[in-house]
Amino acid sequence: MSRKDKTQTVGHATSIKAVKQLAIAAMVAVMAPISHEAGAQGTGRSGKEVVDTVCSACHATGVNGAPRIGDQKAWSPRASQGLTSLTQHAIKGIRQMPAHGGSPGVTDFEIELAITYMVNQSGGHWAEPINKAAPPAAERSGEQIVRTQCVKCHGSGVDGAPKIGDRSAWIPRARQGLDAVVRSAIKGHGGMPPRGGMADLTDPEIRSAIIYMFEQGVAPTKGSSAAPGAESGRDHKVVEGTEIYLGVVSAESLRAQQRKPGAESAMHGGIPSGKGYYHVNVTLLDSKTKAVITDAEVKARVADPAMGGETKKLDLMAINNTLSYGNYFRVVGANPYTITVQITRPGTPQSISAEFGFPR
Repeated sequence: MSRKDKTQTVGHATSIKAVKQLAIAAMVAVMAPISHEAGAQGTGRSGKEVVDTVCSACHATGVNGAPRIGDQKAWSPRASQGLTSLTQHAIKGIRQMPAHGGSPGVTDFEIELAITYMVNQSGGHWAEPINKAAPPAAERSGEQIVRTQCVKCHGSGVDGAPKIGDRSAWIPRARQGLDAVVRSAIKGHGGMPPRGGMADLTDPEIRSAIIYMFEQGVAPTKGSSAAPGAESGRDHKVVEGTEIYLGVVSAESLRAQQRKPGAESAMHGGIPSGKGYYHVNVTLLDSKTKAVITDAEVKARVADPAMGGETKKLDLMAINNTLSYGNYFRVVGANPYTITVQITRPGTPQSISAEFGFPR
């Protein structure tokens, strides 16, 4: 091979090598932003960083109807929906906002952080959410939530919050029924922000925290375990480790008490008018520890063999300084009635039931 041919061959190889290097460099240049975005999925940015780089394009000025950061009036109704709802809106897109805020590389958790940041910059007091992409944590207990968050206000009674252990403050709230109190906590009430300022709290966790505070503030006194209107022995049964006390009081008796100061007459929306109404009340205790059971779902059926009957859920409520379950039923006619109480505890696949006769 001549020197000229060798030179041409070397030059050709060099050109091929250069082309390959350029191709690799081009691939790296193209892939670099993709790798950066993928890295953001794993490492995550702070809420402020996501807002500054993505969300502020619209939310800084309020363009296209976006709630402007700092506008408390615009953010307040949105914050009341809770973090889960707002995150789903942002992920799927809503009105003028595209999915993921128009930035597909933003992770779901980064969206949660960004929303929390904007809410807090607009008058909110949300705690930072927990990364759901991490190994799932067990549901937090009511005590854990209270000690972590609720005690900040309920420990000392800040802004009128009922203090943990203050029975006189908790009983009027318990009369509304637990569901009403939970709804109030989810939406926010008075000085308390939605979900107690802890945006990632689930509804069941809120319920557990409220029950825990109720139990501390409305603990049963010695000798008060029986349900109001119960007769010792005849209205007390033990089924699979659960003590069940039944009490039945006529609405007429409760109406008479309504005229007295401090009468407990606001239960379940007030005492029904008319004749034949009775308040059915059930108190549950653990037969071993004698602790009041407040995490059950309780239903009662009041039935007449001839005329049928009705089944209702019993609301968790406070009466005579004890947490129990109750609701109003109409009882007419002279035939004896059967009251069947059905109890379901969380984590228990099967319910238990007890049957009582009425009148006794």
